[in-house]
Amino acid sequence: MKNLITDDTIVALSTPTGRGAIGVIRLSGPQSVEISQKLFPALALHTAATHTLHFGIIMDGTEVIDEAVVGIFKAPKSYTCQDVIEISCHGSPYIIQKILQLLIKHGARPAKPGEFTMRAFLNGRFDLSQAEAVSDLIASESQAAHHIAMNQMRGGFSGELKHLRQRLLDFASLVELELDFSEEDVEFANREQLIGLISEMQNKIEKLAESFRLGNVLKNGVNTVIAGRPNAGKSTLLNALLNEERAIVSEIPGTTRDTIEEVMTIQGISFRLTDTAGIRNAADIIERQGVERTMQKIKQAAIVIYLFDADEMSAKDVLADMKKLSTHPVTPSLSNRDGDGVAVIPVANKVDVLDEVKAEVKFKEIKNLVSISARKNKGIEELKKVLCDAALQGASMQENIVLTNARHYEALQATLTNLANAKKGIESKLSGELVASDIRSALNHLGEITGEVTTDDLLGNIFSRFCIGK
Repeated sequence: MKNLITDDTIVALSTPTGRGAIGVIRLSGPQSVEISQKLFPALALHTAATHTLHFGIIMDGTEVIDEAVVGIFKAPKSYTCQDVIEISCHGSPYIIQKILQLLIKHGARPAKPGEFTMRAFLNGRFDLSQAEAVSDLIASESQAAHHIAMNQMRGGFSGELKHLRQRLLDFASLVELELDFSEEDVEFANREQLIGLISEMQNKIEKLAESFRLGNVLKNGVNTVIAGRPNAGKSTLLNALLNEERAIVSEIPGTTRDTIEEVMTIQGISFRLTDTAGIRNAADIIERQGVERTMQKIKQAAIVIYLFDADEMSAKDVLADMKKLSTHPVTPSLSNRDGDGVAVIPVANKVDVLDEVKAEVKFKEIKNLVSISARKNKGIEELKKVLCDAALQGASMQENIVLTNARHYEALQATLTNLANAKKGIESKLSGELVASDIRSALNHLGEITGEVTTDDLLGNIFSRFCIGK
């Protein structure tokens, strides 16, 4: 970590830029108190107790800049484990910029993105996976995303990994010890117990890796497209789901010529809803572009709500349309990657015109059909339940440990490969040196997740994604 300097004092605005009621400016480093003291000549910050607030006047020589509250958090009992000062001033862009300029003038350095949290990690405040959870917590937009980020930040995920890694490390030490006595043909590590441990670890790590699909859904939301032929009631359905008049509704086919996107939360899961132009042979160039955008959105979707007019459509036409929309209509793909297929949910609309019982008979060939009347708000709650079921695919939102980070997922996959090779090597009675090499690789990949194995490039890449001031 020789390139990561942490013994200077950094400063940044921790609240969003722009005009607001207050702005919070944060300093961290050994000179935080000394530099801040120069702006508050009337306060005795050096003798102030830690975790206290002080009201003072910010001065630039004889000029009064602002009235502010200074928070003092002395090392090691602070976010970064260094001396930290937080200045809460009025939210004028001029005042904030002036204070930042003064602090830099007196010796502070502008912080880089995520540098406060990186210092917290480097000083042992928490491990790397917990540090990454801080960014996820700030970005969380739903109850589920908040719950996962908070659990990870409090060490739920890393605690499980550290326990597994330590058990494997204990065995690895015995295998490594055998290498020092290779000429004497001794065996310190019981091979049957080692295979048992590897099998147990494989099961637990596979379960963690499988939770990534759910974690990705809960963290990023589900890309959901409302598609169908013109005048099927797509815009009416969007309005019913959102419980507001978001889209223009008309009896004229082709009213929606561009996509309309909104976010809806159901049971803690965010769905990114897109209302699209009706799929048909376009009458003009503008409508044709709208249909092309519809098909692009469908390719990017995890779930497609295929909406059709129950009174006008036949079962044969519905099945033909559904086949065009999905390559895998039964098993949803929630990775949002082209080529993985989408989950198509068939929804019969306007059952207030065609009796619901008649609709069920008419479309009996269509599995998992949902019948609604978007105009009369009938069946909307049932559709929401079906959406949640399609997103979760049988997983439980009550899982305490859920993987949300792609870097962690890749490290776990690499660990599984190393463990499989080590297990195969033991069963094939390969040399202890080859088995030890596979186990070391597994330990390294697990250590990359929690930060026990790091590089400057890895840390720079992770923390560069944070906002400045955090």
